[in-house]
Amino acid sequence: MQRRQLPEELGTSFTVREAKRLGVPRDRLTAMDLRSPFHGTRTSVHLHTTADRCRAYEPRLTAAQFFSHQTAALLWGLPLPGPVPQHLHVSAMPPGREPRTRGVIGHRLEMSPDQLTLRHGLPVASPSETWAQLASTLGEDDLVAVGDAILTAGLADRADLVEASERPRRRGAKALAAAVPFLRAGAESPRESAVRLVLVRAGLPEPELNWVLRDAAGRFVARLDLAYPDYRVAVEYDGRQHADLEQFRRDADRWPAIAGQGWVLIRVLDHHLREPRGRVVEPTRKALQSRGWPGSPVVG
Repeated sequence: MQRRQLPEELGTSFTVREAKRLGVPRDRLTAMDLRSPFHGTRTSVHLHTTADRCRAYEPRLTAAQFFSHQTAALLWGLPLPGPVPQHLHVSAMPPGREPRTRGVIGHRLEMSPDQLTLRHGLPVASPSETWAQLASTLGEDDLVAVGDAILTAGLADRADLVEASERPRRRGAKALAAAVPFLRAGAESPRESAVRLVLVRAGLPEPELNWVLRDAAGRFVARLDLAYPDYRVAVEYDGRQHADLEQFRRDADRWPAIAGQGWVLIRVLDHHLREPRGRVVEPTRKALQSRGWPGSPVVG
């Protein structure tokens, strides 16, 4: 038997209350083509992404509520440590009330309405506000990685992040203040940020990020994750979990091309970060010292 068509105005996600108001019978709301991801809601779409789950919850949002914290970070495409959270973070500005329902972590936040915007058509905290909210659960290094991603993507500038970190009664204010001096545009992965922090905290010079190496004729040779152009030393993070043959071949061709320009290349793998001093800092220190650091570089 053909299922009864739902009213077009309901869209693909809706509340049971709205469906009943439009005359949809109870048995239609329990049909197999509909899912109930949150209490009092129905959706006809598969929930593959965070944005899908947010759209499924959106009909429940009040005017004072919006997506925040880790959920907002995922909507902005920001890197978070660990597995993707399955709970949605939904906040409300007083006097609105935060939600209390399964699958949702509710918050009540004192913040300015100008820190709200739309992302994928969904109400969400701005990138800078989202970054500051993450300080309630993330440590300094993860905050640096997320802040770097925001700056690199051009979602906010440094002044925006500083302003968000300094708002009164901010949870995690100490971690935010510690992270701010290390924020840089240019890092393209959390691991690149992590390697940079390891080097700088060990007292080595701060490297240039994603520096373009060219030959004497100006031809492109390589794009280097972390580079010391004055000393011709580069540090590259290789994050491949399972080596792709074609990518490996491209890298294998690239490494001698970098060396051919007189550069020393330090490759950092994931397990090297478990012993950063011996596997990251010391090889980089020795390479820099071989080129005249500290002091004036000896390479041309």
